[in-house]
Amino acid sequence: MSETPVRVMVVDDHPLWREAVERDLAAAGFVVVATAADGTQALARFAAARPQVVVLDLQIPAPDGVAVTAQIVAQDPEARVLVLSASGEHSDVLGAVKAGAVGYLVKSASREELVDGVRRAAAGEPVFTPGLAGLVLGEFQRLSDEPSDGEESPLTERETEVLTMVAKGLTSRQIAERLVLSHRTVQNHVQNILGKLQMNNRVELTRYAIEQGLDG
Repeated sequence: MSETPVRVMVVDDHPLWREAVERDLAAAGFVVVATAADGTQALARFAAARPQVVVLDLQIPAPDGVAVTAQIVAQDPEARVLVLSASGEHSDVLGAVKAGAVGYLVKSASREELVDGVRRAAAGEPVFTPGLAGLVLGEFQRLSDEPSDGEESPLTERETEVLTMVAKGLTSRQIAERLVLSHRTVQNHVQNILGKLQMNNRVELTRYAIEQGLDG
C-alpha cells in the first residue's frame, strides 16, 4: 500500500521561480495544493488548503516570510515551514528558525536537495543548507551558555548531543543508530529542541523544559 503523497504549498513572489518549484515538487510525487505570491495570499490559502509543508521565500510582499511562518505555526503546529530564500544572512536564518521554520535552504540548492528537504521537513526533521545548521546550533549554544539569574541551560545533555548531530547534517535515522535510540525517540528530541528554539527568551525556554520534564 503506497503512502499518501505529502501536500505542499509554494510561496514566492517571482512567478517563474514559483512555477519551477511547483513543477519540480509535482514531478517528485508531492501534491502542490496551493501557491501564493505574497504574505496575505499565503495565510488565506494556507487556511483553506491545509498543506503539510510550506516552501516559503522570506522576501515576499507583506507580511514577510518570518511573520507568515509565525502565523502558520500558530494556526497549525503540525505544519512544517521550509524556507527557500536567496538570502543566507545570519539574521534571516535565525529569524526564520525562531519564528518556527523547521529548515532553511538557499536558492542555490539543487532540485535534489529541495526534494529531499521537503521530504525531511514533512517527517519533522530539521533541514539546512550546509553551514547554516552550525550557525543555528552556535546561536542556541550561546543563548544556553549565557548566565541568567542562576538558571541552567534549558537543553538536556541528550538534547545537546542530538542537536550537535543535527548540525552536522545527520538524519534522525543516522542519529538513532549512533545513540542506540529508536527513530521515534530521536524525532521527539528534535521536536522538543525546535519547540524551544521558537521561544523568545531564556525564561520561556526553561519553563518549557520543566513542563516537559526535561530538567531532570
